Amino acid sequence: MGQCGITSSKTVLVFLNLIFWVENEVNISIKKVYDEYNGTNSNAQSRAIDYIQRQLQCCGIHNYSDWQNTHWYEESKNNSVPISCCRTNIGSSCTGSLTHPEDLYQEGCEALVVKKLKEIMMYVIWTALTFAVIQMLGMLCACVVLCRRSRDPAYELLITGGTYA
Repeated sequence: MGQCGITSSKTVLVFLNLIFWVENEVNISIKKVYDEYNGTNSNAQSRAIDYIQRQLQCCGIHNYSDWQNTHWYEESKNNSVPISCCRTNIGSSCTGSLTHPEDLYQEGCEALVVKKLKEIMMYVIWTALTFAVIQMLGMLCACVVLCRRSRDPAYELLITGGTYA
């Protein structure tokens, strides 16, 4: 039983390490993806960024001003961010222009992506812990059966001719 407790503790520590690793990887990866954004549907990074910004209602890495440091912003030269940064309640009047920041989502996407991933990881951790508890209960039931069996005379081994029957 002690070994199982140690194993369960190690498993939880591995999952906690995984959460911090995921957060670090998101920090690194999201900057790369924003740098590769070109605003076209043919580019997977562009589709991913637009989708995330619409679904999570966010803009940029930390906020909408992060777009000013991207290749897309420098190449477009129109002082705007992608349309996916536009708040949904504004409607079609939003052009992504930085002269109207009130039309844009204010919160950055990095924190929201990390938050969503942590939520998912917590579901994974709880599922793993549930399976560990079920396994522990199974081992406990097996121990109870073995203990009862060894005390019950009906389960004594019969020795006939040097072999077990």
